[in-house]
Amino acid sequence: MTDRHHDGARMHRFDPAMERVAHHIVLYALDRIRLDPPPLDHPRRPAELDALGATVTADGIGGMEALALFCDHLAPATISQDHPRNVAFVPCAPTEAAVLFDLVVGASSIFGGSWMEGAGAVWAENQALRWLADLAGFPVGAGGVFVSGGTAGNLSALVAARARAMATWDTSGRARPSRWVVAASDGAHSSIAAAARVMDIDVLRVSTDDTGHMRADGLRAALLDAASNGTRAAPNRAAAAGLFAIVATAGTTNAGTIDDLTGAADVAEEHGLWLHVDGAYGAAALVAPSVRKRFRGIERADSFVVDPHKWLFAPYDCAALVYREPSLGAEAHTQHAGYLEVLHDPGEWNPSDYAFHLTRRARGLPFWFSLATHGTDAYRDAVELSLSLTRDIADVIRADSELDLVQDPELSVVLFRRRGWTEPDYHEWSDRLLAAQHGFCVPTTVATRAAGRETVLRFCVTHPRTTLDDLRAILETLHVNAPT
Repeated sequence: MTDRHHDGARMHRFDPAMERVAHHIVLYALDRIRLDPPPLDHPRRPAELDALGATVTADGIGGMEALALFCDHLAPATISQDHPRNVAFVPCAPTEAAVLFDLVVGASSIFGGSWMEGAGAVWAENQALRWLADLAGFPVGAGGVFVSGGTAGNLSALVAARARAMATWDTSGRARPSRWVVAASDGAHSSIAAAARVMDIDVLRVSTDDTGHMRADGLRAALLDAASNGTRAAPNRAAAAGLFAIVATAGTTNAGTIDDLTGAADVAEEHGLWLHVDGAYGAAALVAPSVRKRFRGIERADSFVVDPHKWLFAPYDCAALVYREPSLGAEAHTQHAGYLEVLHDPGEWNPSDYAFHLTRRARGLPFWFSLATHGTDAYRDAVELSLSLTRDIADVIRADSELDLVQDPELSVVLFRRRGWTEPDYHEWSDRLLAAQHGFCVPTTVATRAAGRETVLRFCVTHPRTTLDDLRAILETLHVNAPT
């Protein structure tokens, strides 16, 4: 049993070889955090990475060789989400404190699914969730869980909403509808449609106004249309068509627009529907006094999501799902099995009860550590800085004779066009920009009054280290044949 090929515990020894690997990993992490800015980098073609050869072998390649492979070839083949000139999609700009504590979480081997096994971690995560609930104006009893992203949060919230609707229908004595339906705007995130596919439900699309907002009148019209296909004699017309929830968006990913949340809350209350607010990107701005009033109505929602890994400076993957009445989430998601019954103490908080998962990493801890380290005022100031920069670059675009601002920004997304350009022009420019390591900015499509669906450019500003000079430098490349 001493032969290394029969020593099943050899991987778990912290021997001198692993001591050396650990030293170099910690040095790599520190060096990466210190980089200002980090390398932007870019993806490689599959054939380039395939040429590296096999890395998973019978005897292993060794920790130092695997680390060298990552540092020299794999890391450069991934775009740095925290680069100040990464303004594509929704970048991630974690604080140094959050990144460092992510290492601690990984090293601590915490199971974050139950109070019994992770009480200290769960307590700390709940402190962070309480701050988010307070930002939204939720009551004292509100609570939830950190999940992997907005997609997981939206799905879990809608599952809870349908469970409540099912319970209500069952106690009413009426037969359940043949199809369940959720109402969401044309601008709702793609994860709502994905959740509907998983749940085998339908999405009632609600038209938005000319500025991309879902408003109460459009929502009422859509619900009335749905009701006309149901049983007119039913006391609740919307419910007669199987509608059980409304999804409003607090900051669309594509344009940063905020739906009429008060109007959505009014309609949900009128029809007895669950109101879920998808604030995965935009609800971070609840911390900013300059735009806080735009979120009026969110305090009346039944649930909301916000992703700290987007604009609250946590590392991937960290999204918060918060329920007004957490017991409704638990009724839908708590798993039961003989070996799990020891966890169901009424006085304990099990995060696995509030989403579709059971096993979970304590992914909210890096966010909590950064909040505890820096204080919430620092978060307010950082978000306000992004909002101020967004307004400044919008003014620069307005003053540029070759650029058009598509619409005034509400949060930190800026949509603009280069006059005379077509879709291929935008894609070619974006590829050249990244190849030159000058920045990362990709085109998107939006609905405009003049052109219908149109390809335009999009900045998403979430990094406090992004400057006006950074954004000006990207804009300057739109006026030359290739980035300099």
